[in-house]
Amino acid sequence: MHLKTSCALAAAGLLAVTAATTHANDSLMELLENDDLWATQLGNYHGHRYSKLSDINRDNVSNLRPAWQFSTGVLRGHEGGPLYVGDGRLYIHTPFPNKVFALDLEQDGRLVWSYEPDQDSRVIPVMCCDTVNRGVAYADGKIFLNQADNTVVALNAEDGEVLWEVSNGDHTQGETMTMSPLVVHDKVIVGVSGGEYGIRGHLTAYDIETGEMAWRGYSQGPDSEVLIDPETTLMMGEPIGEADLGVTTWPDGEWERGGGAPWGWVTYDPELDLIYYGTGNPGTWNPDQRAIDGEPADNKWGITVFARDPSTGETKWVYQKVPFDEWDYDGVNENVLIDVEVDGEMRKGLSIIDRTGFGFLMDRETGELITVEKFAPETNWATHYDMETGRPVVDEEFSPFTQGVNVNTTDICPTAMGAKNMQPSSFSPETGLIYAGINRICMNYEPFETDYVAGQPYVGATLTMMPAPVENGGMEGRMGSFIAWDPVAGEVVWEVDERFAVWSGALTTAGNLAFYGTLEGYVKAVDIDNGEELWRFKTPSGIIGNVNTFRHEGKQYIAVLSGVGGWAGIGLAAGLEDPEEGLGAVGVFSALSDYTELGGVLTVFELPDA
Repeated sequence: MHLKTSCALAAAGLLAVTAATTHANDSLMELLENDDLWATQLGNYHGHRYSKLSDINRDNVSNLRPAWQFSTGVLRGHEGGPLYVGDGRLYIHTPFPNKVFALDLEQDGRLVWSYEPDQDSRVIPVMCCDTVNRGVAYADGKIFLNQADNTVVALNAEDGEVLWEVSNGDHTQGETMTMSPLVVHDKVIVGVSGGEYGIRGHLTAYDIETGEMAWRGYSQGPDSEVLIDPETTLMMGEPIGEADLGVTTWPDGEWERGGGAPWGWVTYDPELDLIYYGTGNPGTWNPDQRAIDGEPADNKWGITVFARDPSTGETKWVYQKVPFDEWDYDGVNENVLIDVEVDGEMRKGLSIIDRTGFGFLMDRETGELITVEKFAPETNWATHYDMETGRPVVDEEFSPFTQGVNVNTTDICPTAMGAKNMQPSSFSPETGLIYAGINRICMNYEPFETDYVAGQPYVGATLTMMPAPVENGGMEGRMGSFIAWDPVAGEVVWEVDERFAVWSGALTTAGNLAFYGTLEGYVKAVDIDNGEELWRFKTPSGIIGNVNTFRHEGKQYIAVLSGVGGWAGIGLAAGLEDPEEGLGAVGVFSALSDYTELGGVLTVFELPDA
């Protein structure tokens, strides 16, 4: 099997997208086709995070220097990144209190306007793993923001005025919002967080002009509420057939607090007119409480890829990556849409560098598996995936359910953070490879019985984490890496070791470069062909944001939000010291404080004038 990445294929893909613009938001599609801009958090609808700009390239990137910086004034984890839509401004955001800034590129980031909502601070302790936000969206002159308190806001991009706002959930019940919205058609699509609080996950679409709800699809429950038709919705290429699996695969009533929060990324295929996203972990983390009559139950539709019609929310197909999750392997990682040639046949593919430690390649029309292979060699919770059933083959030695409640199952790889968390990858059509930051961490996992109380943690497990052991594929003194992955062959092409897990979003460019950030605060550029480091710069704080690029007035820039935090940096962000706090993250990242401190800063880089 091989991946075709010729110029002809790239051109054909562009023509297909252009021909389908009537299916999408016309004004946003025009922006996405402009190589100078960065108009969505993932760079385009397909989630490629690739730029055709090549002014900054492997020959001159060593000269890259800071042009200017802007402090956000917020001391928590800064995920996501800046948007540039061609109006001479960068739009950036912060974690709670969810400020939004419009910065003038002509005047080194002069503040044009800012927005700061008035939110109930009691939402902060309900946010599982720091008060992060993954970025704003733009369409039709509006900036769209998901606030922590579940408010969806549309702002006037010209002056920051609130055009409309609507409540998408209730933080007193454990619901919060951290994901970046996506605009498709005349709708803004949003999801919730809160799987650790026993919420019932849902994805919702609102009218971009009025804020009126268009549809809502739940992650579990009756088919009528999940928006599934078992006679037409596909699973592994065939109709599901059986009704209401979102109820019957749970013990009585447990689906009502079943988690499955879609807090990650949404991608979109304008030609097929389908959106793709993943649902998070089922609640509780104690699998024994989700079993039926003492036997494992699938707990549908947790950790599931959904393909939905963006106009109605109706489900085209589903694929559950981890039935009866026992390890908190949220399925929210980005679904990157790529066209591939498999055994001489062109397929519309969907690639996932997944939390599970496996790389998936699927058919995005039907949800069928094409390849599934490990990208993290230490992965041991499952030996492989059965390609006929689509189910993982679990190693019972690393199964907390098999080992039992109040038993500490040791040396499970990867950790609950995943071999890759939600930090988005990048696909280069030039190489046909996907580039991603990786976590090389394992865990001990001890489930215990827990009771559901609305608005209180519903976890039911104690975790400790440690670097992956060297004898099991780990690296001495290293907890992360940056990899180039061949999605069809299912193999790592090259790998760069890092001291800590790599928590930033990747960027690739036509300048033969791949960019990423580190938890110590370095933003790095490496050769796209072999991973050789060509440039680095130490920003004021650790990077969990995404590296973006754009061109303004004929000049290409690189921009990144730094500001350590998130799950990896929760010890610093929340002042935690107990190694078991932060669901085990505080202990494994205890050395991070030797390298960086808190502080949100946007850094914009340029080449010096000739």
